[in-house]
Amino acid sequence: MYCSVRDCMVAIDEFTSPLEGMRHLDVKAAEIEISRDFEVYAMDSKEKVVLATDGEAVAYKKHLDGLGIEACAFLTACDFSVGDRAANAQWVGRVIELADAMGMPTVRIDSAMSKERELDFETRVRLFAEGLGAALDQTAGSPVTLGIENHGFQGNNLAFQLNVYKTVGSDRLGSTMDTGNFYWRGYPLSEVYGILTILAPYTKHTHVKNIRYPEDQREIMREGGWKYDKYVCPIEEGDIDHAKVVRILADADYQGDVCLEDESLGHFAPGDERVSVLEKDMAHLKTIIAAVGGG
Repeated sequence: MYCSVRDCMVAIDEFTSPLEGMRHLDVKAAEIEISRDFEVYAMDSKEKVVLATDGEAVAYKKHLDGLGIEACAFLTACDFSVGDRAANAQWVGRVIELADAMGMPTVRIDSAMSKERELDFETRVRLFAEGLGAALDQTAGSPVTLGIENHGFQGNNLAFQLNVYKTVGSDRLGSTMDTGNFYWRGYPLSEVYGILTILAPYTKHTHVKNIRYPEDQREIMREGGWKYDKYVCPIEEGDIDHAKVVRILADADYQGDVCLEDESLGHFAPGDERVSVLEKDMAHLKTIIAAVGGG
C-alpha cells in the first residue's frame, strides 16, 4: 500500500498549484477528477486541460511523469438513473480507455443516482449493473479496474454493492472503499469495521476521511448524514481507527493506494492551519501504512 491524495485536496488556495501541495506533503500519487468533457487539472497549475484522444492522454502521462506525479486513479461521476443509458456507459468506457492509455490502474465510479430514493432496489441494481457491464464490455481486454465508491444513500448499502458485483460478474469491478462513508450513513462504529471487512477483498481504490461523533452516538444507528458538517474531522482525530482499517485491507492482500480525502478543512482557518491539518493527515497515513509493511 502507498499514500495518495485527491487532486481537490491540493488544489486549494493554500497552494499555488496541486503540484506544490503534493510536494509540500511529500506524496507522489494523486487521484485526478475527470469531467464529463474530459477536463483534468494540469497539476503544475490549476488550469484545466482536455484529454479528448488517446494521444492527449499519453502526452498528459508524460507531463505528469516529468512532474514526478503518479496518476493512480481517475475520479468520475455518472448518474445511471437519468439521461441516455448507452451514452452514459460509453462515456465511462471512454474514461477507462484513457486510463488504459496512461497506464492507470483504476477508475472511481460514483454510486449515487438522483433517482435512488424513487426506484426500487432491483431496478437500481439493474441500471447500475447494465451501465458498468456495458463499459467493461466496451473495454474488454483492458486491465483497468472500476471501483464503486460507497457514496450517498444507495452506495452505502452493502447489499447494493454486492448485488452489482454479482450481477456484472467481472473481476475488474469492485469497491472504492470510502472509510468514513458507512459511518456517515449511520451505521454503528463496530458494524462499520464489519462492513469494511466484507468489502476489503473487492477493493480497487480508497478514499480516507473521518468523523468524531459524541460517545453516545457511536454505537447506535443514526440518521444518514447526521450532523456530518459539525463532526467531520482530521483523519487521526476521528472515531474510525485507520490503523485497524489498513490492517483489514492488508489482510485482504490489498496493495493499492490509501487516498486522502479530508473534508474537515472548512473547520480550520485558511492558510497555515489548513496546511497543518493536511500535513498531520499524511504523516498519520504514512505511519500506519508503514506498520503493515507498506511503502
